[in-house]
Amino acid sequence: MGKYIPKYPLIWQKDDFFIKIFTSIPNLATGILMTTKNDKFVIDPGDGILRYLTNEIGPKKILEINDIFISHGHHDHVGGLWSYLTYLSVMKKQKPLNIYYPKGCIEIISIHNAFQQVYSHELTYQIKLIEIDDPVTLMCNSLKIEPFKVKHSEITKEGIIEYIPSLGFKFIYDGKSICYGGDTAYCETLVEKSQGADLAIIEAGAEDEEETELHMTQKQAIEIGKTAKEYFLVHVPE
Repeated sequence: MGKYIPKYPLIWQKDDFFIKIFTSIPNLATGILMTTKNDKFVIDPGDGILRYLTNEIGPKKILEINDIFISHGHHDHVGGLWSYLTYLSVMKKQKPLNIYYPKGCIEIISIHNAFQQVYSHELTYQIKLIEIDDPVTLMCNSLKIEPFKVKHSEITKEGIIEYIPSLGFKFIYDGKSICYGGDTAYCETLVEKSQGADLAIIEAGAEDEEETELHMTQKQAIEIGKTAKEYFLVHVPE
């Protein structure tokens, strides 16, 4: 099987439920916008997210985004967060910004603490960190969110595989659902949450088709994706 390379952006829409994956390239950036009839959400604000959102919805509507969902703390998924937070302050955002992230994600905590230290004297909005550990169901107006743990890891400089705090999210709105797995090796929670979803967004980040503890192969990702009504493969090495 030849290597499949996604052509970004990837766009999916059913009635008022919309998602646009601007990009999802390993070691570079992931950035996603999801919208319902009345609300907008950011998923994994990697480098460039501010430019993508400005081009997509414009500066004023960026201020209407009150919820960000973080799958994990690797730089290609949170690299645009600092500039995004700064922009909201410059543009005088008033409503609080909620950041949902996996418990133990030191990158988000560090970014937040450093940002508060630099800009607390001029912030016009409150940043609320919402740490997710145990299974929980969240509601953001009419959007239901079911976070779930996934199996993501990295290799330390000593060559040891180390698991890191990581989440997938199932978003449910008006009878339709989107399952976003984030970065993960094969895991049963992703299999369960993807089954029957209207859209499954599945990473296929393995360099080849040999199974690893780091990322899924395209074969694994496709097998999971086919259990949903539609699927996108993302995080595919170029």
